[in-house]
Amino acid sequence: MAHYIIEKRVRADGTPRYRCTVVIKEKTKIIYRESKTFSKQQIAKTWGNNQVSKIEQFGIPQKNDITKLTLGNLLSKYLSDPSLGEKAGRTKRYVIQMLIESDIANIKLSELKTHHIIEHCRGRVAAGTLPATVSHDVSYIRSVLEAARPVYGINIDDTVIKDARPLLIQMNLIGKSQRRTRRPMNNELDLLIEKLKERQSHKYSNIPFVDILNFSILSCMRISEICSLRWEDVDYTQKAILVRNRKDPRKKIGNHMLVPLLGNAWKILQSQPKNNELIFPYNSKSVTAGFQRVRNSLGIADLRYHDLRREGASRLLEQGFSIEEVAQVTGHRNLQTLWNIYISLFPNSLHDKFDKINGQDK
Repeated sequence: MAHYIIEKRVRADGTPRYRCTVVIKEKTKIIYRESKTFSKQQIAKTWGNNQVSKIEQFGIPQKNDITKLTLGNLLSKYLSDPSLGEKAGRTKRYVIQMLIESDIANIKLSELKTHHIIEHCRGRVAAGTLPATVSHDVSYIRSVLEAARPVYGINIDDTVIKDARPLLIQMNLIGKSQRRTRRPMNNELDLLIEKLKERQSHKYSNIPFVDILNFSILSCMRISEICSLRWEDVDYTQKAILVRNRKDPRKKIGNHMLVPLLGNAWKILQSQPKNNELIFPYNSKSVTAGFQRVRNSLGIADLRYHDLRREGASRLLEQGFSIEEVAQVTGHRNLQTLWNIYISLFPNSLHDKFDKINGQDK
């Protein structure tokens, strides 16, 4: 028996969206699923009722009938697939959901051509989206199209992306992200710490912003990782901690790593109150929001919280650690990625090292 469920989702800008999913079960196994997202709940209900009525009247739609399926249908099928979309990373799931809600999702799979991909990218860039971000759209559409035939038995031409890509690059509609090298300069960190002290001393504040900022630099961890650390994972013998599910493009879950807590990172961790299973039981978004407000009030331009991770990695290399040793702290499997993206050395550190090697005084 076909039925539908409606899930309310809220975009980053606070706009509500309503995803209606039509499901058919045979005993306990789902044999058909179809989803579509709408701006209003009533429209979602109307669509759900109509789809259920069609199924009861005409039967289950043929999965491989590309004359009836749209790109949005395929994207929804992929996103709800427990072996594919449900295991995808946060960025990929977000982009696919955005694509489901875009105009290109309404195009039938039998009519999807290269020019549709190009027009979609044109519109995204015209709206102010950077080519590096648009590249995600193209890559994820390609991965979904490539899964259509072998996974779902949908006989579709999956070369539309392959044909579009060279033109998209030539038209500057997609491209690689620029290497970011921003690190705190001069006394920026001192100013931030002073203002964060004021912020955390407020009677309504319970977040130790300064400890978390210093720990972020010393541990080279992402803020989401820091706010997920558990007391049960602390290794007191090795002065290390198990970081669960570290970000890895090849492995979405189960990528646990034992990370050494160097210098004051260990002291900061031990100084936290042990009244929660989490060491830093705070919302990572609240931490970054507090950082951003203080940064903006100081007029510090283009410094992101994630840049503290680069600061920490660069400091370790400046202190004489090898790239392999730094990778044990940052968690990078690919040393080239670590070097290209996260390492940014200040020239004076090279002068200091030269003087040290040659036994010269400053």
